[in-house]
Order: sequence, then C-alpha cells, then structure tokens
Amino acid sequence: MATARIELPRKLRPVFTGPADVRGAYGGRGSAKTRSFAKMAAVWGYRFGQEGVSGIILCARQFMNSLEDSSLEECKRAIEDEPWLAAYYDVGEKYIKSRDGRISFAFVGLDRNIASVKSKGRILLCWVDEAEPVTDTAWTTLEPTLREEGEGWSAELWVTWNPARKTAPVEKRYRNANDPLIKVVELNWRDNPKFPASLERKRQRDLTNRPDQYDHIWEGGFVTVVEGAYYAGDLTRAKAEGRIGNVAPDPLMSFRVHCDIGGTGAKADAFVMWADQFIGKEIRVLDYYEAQGQPMATHAQWLREKGYLPGNTTIVLPHDGDQHDKVYSTSYRTAFEQLGYTVVVIPNMGRGAAKTRIEATRRLFPAFWFNEAATEAGRAALGWYHEKRDDKREIGLGPDHDWSSHGADAFGLIAIDHTENAPRTGVTFDTTSFASEFA
Repeated sequence: MATARIELPRKLRPVFTGPADVRGAYGGRGSAKTRSFAKMAAVWGYRFGQEGVSGIILCARQFMNSLEDSSLEECKRAIEDEPWLAAYYDVGEKYIKSRDGRISFAFVGLDRNIASVKSKGRILLCWVDEAEPVTDTAWTTLEPTLREEGEGWSAELWVTWNPARKTAPVEKRYRNANDPLIKVVELNWRDNPKFPASLERKRQRDLTNRPDQYDHIWEGGFVTVVEGAYYAGDLTRAKAEGRIGNVAPDPLMSFRVHCDIGGTGAKADAFVMWADQFIGKEIRVLDYYEAQGQPMATHAQWLREKGYLPGNTTIVLPHDGDQHDKVYSTSYRTAFEQLGYTVVVIPNMGRGAAKTRIEATRRLFPAFWFNEAATEAGRAALGWYHEKRDDKREIGLGPDHDWSSHGADAFGLIAIDHTENAPRTGVTFDTTSFASEFA
C-alpha cells in the first residue's frame, strides 16, 4: 500500500493526531492555517471514501452570500497541490466531489442558512473557517448536527479563526479548553515553513506603518483599534500619552454612570454602563459594564458591588430612558429613581445624533483617562466602532450598528453630558448605607 506524505506546520501535527471532537487553529495572517485545514479536509474525505464511508464534508462560514465568499477556492487549491488528491476528486467550477461518488463538499453561510444544516445528509466533518463572528446561536445549532459515527470514527468539528474580540463565542468555547478532545493551537506567520517573501515585505511594512494594528494582523492579538474606526487614532494617542493605565477614583468626587439602554428579551440590545468622574479638565473613566437580556436587578447588583450607590452616583440615560420596557412596563428612569438614584435624561438630539456624539467625543478625547483593566471590554468596543460603507458607491452610510455600537453610544453620552455640565465641584458622600431595593 502506498503512503502519502502531507506537509503541515509543525504545530499542527498534534492537532491532527489521535481522536478529537474539535480540531482548530487561531492566529494571524500568513500562518497557513486555512490552506492546511482545507488540505486536511480533503485528506479526511479521501480516507472516508477509501474505507467505504459516504457523506458530506461541510465547509461553513458565518457570512456567505455566494460561493465566492466560501472556502471553495481554498479547497480547490489544496487538492491541486497533491496529485493523489487531484486524482481522487472531481473538481468543477462550483463543486468538489469524489470520483467514486462517496464524498461531496458542501458550502454554507451560517447567518442565513444555519437551519438548513439540520437537513443536510450525513455530515462526516464540518470545518468552520473565519469563525470569529459566528454567534452562540449558530454554534448551539451546529454542534448537535455532528452526530454521525462509525467503526473507529465520529463526526468532527474543525474551527479556524483570526482573533478579534476576547468575548467572541469561538474564544470562549474553543480556546484554552480544558478537554483532551478539543485540540486547538495558536498558529502565526513564524510557524509557516513556507512563509512567502511577498508577505514578509508586507509584514515589515505593517510593523513600521501600522504598529497599532500589527499585533492583530500578524501575531493573532485581539483588535484594539480597527482601521477606519472613529476613535482609532484617539485610542492610540491615549495609550502613547499614558492615559490608559491605573486610574483611581477621587474619593471626594461624585460618580456619573452613563448608559445605553438594552432590553430584557433574549435578542435584545446590550445594556451598557460606563462609570466615570468629571475632575476639572479630566474625565476619569473607571469601569465598564455590558449585559444582554438581563433584568434591572442584574444591572443594579453590579452598581452595588462596585460602590456606585444612591447618594454618590448620578445615572445618565439617553432620551429613551423615559420609555417603558416592553417586558416590565416601566421606564429605566423610574426604575433607577425607585432605587434612590438621581437620574438625568439627555434630550433627543434628533437626526444625526450619532454623529453629534462622535464629534463631541473626538473633541474631548484628550481629556479622557482610562482605568485599563476595568475598561478593557469597553475600549475594545470603541476601537471597533466604525462607519458602515457602500464599497460599490464608495460612500459612507453612518455608524455601523453592531456589537460595538452600544458601548460607543454610551461613551458618546459622556461627552455630551460633560459639555453641558462641566466643570463640577467635589462633594463628600456617605457611602455606608444602601437602598433596600437592591436586596
């Protein structure tokens, strides 16, 4: 029997050795992880076919409007690299299938077609590429569909991604999982034995010209700023100027908690709070809180645990703070006031409110000081918040309403509030008591 030799980056060898439920790799550009997983998907299909097993190799991404957005081309190139794989597969313009009729590749987008995965035939392997944006709902739907098994094998999930957010579902599920059947490694450019000279030149340029994004692009670091993000330059300057670090509250000054309102439904927008102090010309940003679909009691509990109490804290809400929640038929203003807080509602700024907040924030950004550890998740939102664009017409469509917009909107409220109410004088508060409504 002939033996085929497959060349893989050394760090991937243990990933593809022995049994596993999940195999994966994450990291930056040029690591060869996508091409390697495409090749191994074809190898797995070949092995199944040789053993007389029939089924589907499913290749998924979160977003796939057409086959041009899929992993089809990567799989084609990987098969072409190995003559014995090219001999086994029939590769057409829009399909890949084995010549013996046992194995076929299928390509799906999880954002629109996750329900259709359930109706697929016998899925032997599912490889999810570019998995960073895949939602919890998609993972929860996908994983139970991988239930096929036979003698010496069971259906597996493969995952590859470029890290962006520490809070992404793929990070929580598969990175550093304490499970011997989840084999996932970090893979970066230096792990690719065939790292091309053209990419090395681009890497060096990014190291020199885009240092704020280099770590994410090439070293697999999380995004701190997105190119073109509204506050990318401001955050970079704040870090360079030492305004992101160990920032302590002034015990003689009151707190303000600026909110963006979510809801209590499972698919509701996130509820966000930034805790800060206005101290002379400084705005000290001390804490960040974000929760989705949680009741008022959860938000109040966080405030209590952090020491942002009635008497020393003012809650600042956007204009919809006076609107009733769809579940509990009460407004957030009323709910906070019943807990003993002083509440300020910023009036509706009308059309263009988001842009007004952005410009006000940019003007004031040199005054912001961030408590680094406690505001990390919030600063990630600020670094991501960017304009939605129509690339065909090359025009901007205003701020993109995605996961980052809730944190950014609440942050913009700080700037609007400060513009109207600063400067403030310090007042000492007794924080030993607490409203019984929190119990």
